[in-house]
Amino acid sequence: MSAQTPASPPIIVRNETMVIGEILVRNARLYPDKIGYVFEGQRRTHRAHLARCSRLANALAQRGLARQARVAILAQNCIEYVETFGAGELSGFIIVNLNWRLAVPELRAILEDCRPEVLIFEAQFAEQVEAVSDLLVGQARRISIGPGADWAEKYEQVLAESSETLPAMRAKPNDTAYLIYTSGTTGKPKGVMVGHEGFLHGARAISLESNVYQTDRMLVVMPLFHIGGKSLMAGWTYRGATIYLERSFDVDAILDRISAERITCAHFAPAMIHSLLESPNLDHHDLSSLRYICYASAPMNVTLLRRAMRRFGPILAQIYGLTESINATILHPHQHILDGPDDQTRRLASAGQPFLGVEIKVVSDDGSDCPADEIGHILVRDGALMQGYWNNNVVTTEVINDGWFHTGDMGFFDREGFLFVADRKKDMIISGGENIYSREVEEALLTHPAVEHVAVIGVPDEQWGEAVKACVVLRKATCATEQELIEHCRKSIASYKKPRSVDFLGDLPRLFNGKIDKKALRTPYWRGQTRQVS
Repeated sequence: MSAQTPASPPIIVRNETMVIGEILVRNARLYPDKIGYVFEGQRRTHRAHLARCSRLANALAQRGLARQARVAILAQNCIEYVETFGAGELSGFIIVNLNWRLAVPELRAILEDCRPEVLIFEAQFAEQVEAVSDLLVGQARRISIGPGADWAEKYEQVLAESSETLPAMRAKPNDTAYLIYTSGTTGKPKGVMVGHEGFLHGARAISLESNVYQTDRMLVVMPLFHIGGKSLMAGWTYRGATIYLERSFDVDAILDRISAERITCAHFAPAMIHSLLESPNLDHHDLSSLRYICYASAPMNVTLLRRAMRRFGPILAQIYGLTESINATILHPHQHILDGPDDQTRRLASAGQPFLGVEIKVVSDDGSDCPADEIGHILVRDGALMQGYWNNNVVTTEVINDGWFHTGDMGFFDREGFLFVADRKKDMIISGGENIYSREVEEALLTHPAVEHVAVIGVPDEQWGEAVKACVVLRKATCATEQELIEHCRKSIASYKKPRSVDFLGDLPRLFNGKIDKKALRTPYWRGQTRQVS
């Protein structure tokens, strides 16, 4: 009697994923040898990626971390960043993706709020990590990506000493997946709790609305400390596509990558698209493989949008969303109409129509629905809505009522449900895709001994969408130069937040209640613009 060949293990593929880590497991099971990630010459299959994510998850569990423990990461875009996300997505750790551009006082405020048990960081940020290590709980575990930092464990050694089997501790659908910090108008950081179910809902919606293919090659250059970069990457990962990750935005490197790797899809901030169009090397590259460019993180002015469409073709799509509610509206490529009736061409300035499954309404101050073309407050209700603000139930209940999230943006619908974002209720500035809150900049300027009053506003900028301008009233018998005040801000806030220009005024316009009238300050700069944001 001949020996029987052992039966192959049964193939079990779940039809519905409830936690984000199951996407990684599914891709490794169905497309094991397909390249899932490409970064600086490294090419990782879906199977190899799952193995490394599992190694990190198991290593963290061996160090005593339980489900929902916070794991912070301070790094530029890199493959280890994606693996850190993956470890949390598998085992239920909450990943706190820190903005590496923040100043040490800003990082301290965030870490003091969330108190992570582990901080994974690139060696280039060792000095910042040393300055905040006292805020880590437990044994102050620090894991360094790359050489240096003798006081930290080495990332590759941590992985090498752990198992690549799927971790025993797994995430649950109601778990918080990410804690993404944004700043409020008071300048205090708020941690947005993004849950597994909500993020998966958003990833599925992006994948569906963007017509993602499993054969796509998606270029991700937006920083992974933003919800935009992470969520767009997830939309393509959801289908098992290949992610080409860039450390930062370099025009020539991006053009080379698109041409050499035949990139099919990309996600850019409008400022990046402007830089691409301005490059003298643009026409020396074959970009014909591109079929889809998503511009998000900030609106694009219509002049730049028309220019981009003429160069790249009818392949641009806009997504409007927030950290608190990942997807709100989308303007599909076919809805970008350059020539035609006015009611259609004006939609180039819109944010598009609501995603499938997303409810949006525009309401007046009394809460009643606004008719078409009437500006009001934009409210969103969706399955991708945040779980709330970390350690801040008071503010959570202020912005979420009966499931409706109050975005703080002002806008209107046209008669076919295209949403136009007209202005911001909060004094937030979006410059090059970065959110900048005026109060933070004002507080930094007010620490200068010559500054008596200041108001910070966003003004139009062709490249950055909006630029930060400070309107300053100096104290009597003092003096200060524009450059002096700009450089002064570097001491307490990130460099990208500092003003790009300063106007010296004799006084600031005031409302009847004594508050500074920022609308009056902005009006001269925005005169002739179609909307009061970029």
